[in-house]
Amino acid sequence: MPPLSRRLAAGLLHLRPRGGGGGGSGSRGLHTGPDVLACRLGSRAVVRFAGPEAVSFLHSLLTNDLLSAFAAAGASAPQRYAPTPNAPARGPAAPAYAALLTPQGRFLYDLFLYRPPPPSQMLDRTGSAPETGERPGEGEPKEVLADVDAAEVDELIACFRRYQLRSKVEIDNVSENFTCWQRFGHNVVHTEPSTQEPEAQSIGWGQGVDHAGESAAQGNGHGWQWLKDPRLDYLGYRGIFPADTIPPLVESDKEADERHYQLWRIENGIAEGSTEIPKGEAIPLEYNLAGLNAISFDKGCYIGQELIARTHHRGVIRKRLMPMKFVDEKGQELEQVVAPGSEVVDEASGKKIGTVNTALGSRGMGLLRLEEALKQGSSLRIGDNRDVRVQAIKPEWWRAEWTQMLDQQSAVA
Repeated sequence: MPPLSRRLAAGLLHLRPRGGGGGGSGSRGLHTGPDVLACRLGSRAVVRFAGPEAVSFLHSLLTNDLLSAFAAAGASAPQRYAPTPNAPARGPAAPAYAALLTPQGRFLYDLFLYRPPPPSQMLDRTGSAPETGERPGEGEPKEVLADVDAAEVDELIACFRRYQLRSKVEIDNVSENFTCWQRFGHNVVHTEPSTQEPEAQSIGWGQGVDHAGESAAQGNGHGWQWLKDPRLDYLGYRGIFPADTIPPLVESDKEADERHYQLWRIENGIAEGSTEIPKGEAIPLEYNLAGLNAISFDKGCYIGQELIARTHHRGVIRKRLMPMKFVDEKGQELEQVVAPGSEVVDEASGKKIGTVNTALGSRGMGLLRLEEALKQGSSLRIGDNRDVRVQAIKPEWWRAEWTQMLDQQSAVA
């Protein structure tokens, strides 16, 4: 069982149960214990790109192929029932993950991008009719909502507006109207082809549509379902929801502080935002953004593409962001003893092999040289504190080719 799950099972995370006792017995059966958590992401803000050229504008700037991603989402969504005006066949568009880079190929901002479903796919609160009288296919959305780093939202908007020129797109901060949420934990992993949260699918989808449940799952005209996190399956589900509502299924969870989601990411070696991925400095491939489905190597030009393509085709990345654990000489975890910016040193050679960029409790992430970090028998420590040892961890989700050369060298040795 992963370390965070052990803490959850031990009840060491002080969770806030949502009022109402968590629903009926059926709801309690869906989530027993604190293995599935939900949290409001206060570190994230919502920006709206609206206009007939919103998608093409973002596609031309960002690292991912948004034209293909959004076009494929509606077409590939499974048809679970015969379409009617109240229950159209097309499912919600899958979110996409992407980054905006400097012209030199350095990281600036990461974005989770969502296309709202058209009003014809959204039932009103009674569950008896669509929000509008239009038929499915009419009134297609001409906007994209982006889940972005809240600390950088003003600079991000100013940056996109500099590229706006004559593009028919309006860019606004709509964080007062929307919030970002995440569902995560040991038992939230699903590998089904659908992008929807399976339990959200069970509310109002399929044969015998429960219109009241469908309305609750779909929300109002700007509502959202939980959708699979576009980076990795076991990160769970993510969504943008109206600020004045609680997302579906949260009442059957225990709502957690965002730090628990941060710890979940840290233990899996997944950075998020311009603090954990240093703005203007980080090389995206060293922070594993290709493995997190943020980069397309098949699309046309975008800002910073030259460095990304050259580094990718060269095939050698000597440093990567890795999760780490801070322990004493006996292997016991040490809490709150390491600060971001601390150097990681190879004890045998005395050489610096990387830097801690995020630390929480006894866990952290840092950009480390793979050869030294993964070498058998290596002993790492914090540079300015000899009593703190560092255990570098290779995440299970890493692609085999990232360390293939090192594995061959170890086998020969």
